[in-house]
Amino acid sequence: MESDAGHSKPDKGVTVKQMKRIAFFAVLTAMVCVGAHAAQLSSDAKSAIPKDVQQIIVVDYHAMQNSKTAMDLKDKVLQPEIKRLETALIQSGLKVSDDADVVGFAAFRIPGSDGTKLVGIAQGQFQTTKIMANFTKNKTKPVVVRNSSIYPMGSAGMSVVFLNQTTMIFGELDAVKAALDARDGIIPNLLSNSDMLGDMVYVDKRAVWSLLDQTGTQTLMKTIVGEASQVADYKAVNNSLRSSRYMMDFTNGVKFDMNIVTSDSMTSSTAATLMKAAILVKKNSGSETEKAALNNTTVDSNGGTLIISFSASDNEFSQLLASPLFQSVVK
Repeated sequence: MESDAGHSKPDKGVTVKQMKRIAFFAVLTAMVCVGAHAAQLSSDAKSAIPKDVQQIIVVDYHAMQNSKTAMDLKDKVLQPEIKRLETALIQSGLKVSDDADVVGFAAFRIPGSDGTKLVGIAQGQFQTTKIMANFTKNKTKPVVVRNSSIYPMGSAGMSVVFLNQTTMIFGELDAVKAALDARDGIIPNLLSNSDMLGDMVYVDKRAVWSLLDQTGTQTLMKTIVGEASQVADYKAVNNSLRSSRYMMDFTNGVKFDMNIVTSDSMTSSTAATLMKAAILVKKNSGSETEKAALNNTTVDSNGGTLIISFSASDNEFSQLLASPLFQSVVK
């Protein structure tokens, strides 16, 4: 990773609160998308994501849309920026949401720019000929960037560009332009980010998955450990965090695995100790439902990787969603 998180200033584009919501949206949606297919990004999509990406979330769109529980959970935890993008996709008038198989969101930074930008990515078999004919009929004027035409996306103030018949990028105009700069080689893209691509191999065969870079991982880790982040050992752990990824399994109830990659085995072992201390604190103050959930959570380390696993029956997880602990985390 190229992030220098130990000295970086907080991003203006994505706050700690928003990052928590992004992460939990990925986790919660994954937990209800049982039986969905793999949600993999194509090479075209990867090429349109700038290299300095903070987080990627990718979902099997049909699985999410077909689950009432998933939609209810999404409405509770989805951060406003992503919700605005998804609403623009649905209400654009392009009728592409019906054709989308995979939808992803990427939060990234670009050289020389403050804050974090966000784009949506949709993959499917889109009726691009009809869409372009409709643009022409309505005399919709695009913004031309090299060989690409960026069109307004309905009345939501968003823009869209079709990379080809199977891949589209949408979002704020400047974010879409940045995606095209990445695709056209003006700025480095995700295909040159070996760390993120290496992590992606572990997760992109799942229906829903999420990756976080160093900065995003540091934000998430501090949120998870809570008061334990004030101890002396935490600073060394924080500076040694590298990335994180989420994985889900639904064969028997709900199983959630999170891997946090650190610089060495000593760091991951120390991080595991801090995490266990944080869990113990929460156990002492939680309800019976919360205590049961924490009892079903294991923390371990293997080499330089911190491994957090959670498992529960469908009924246990349903009860957890209504608990104060869950509500405090997603707010």
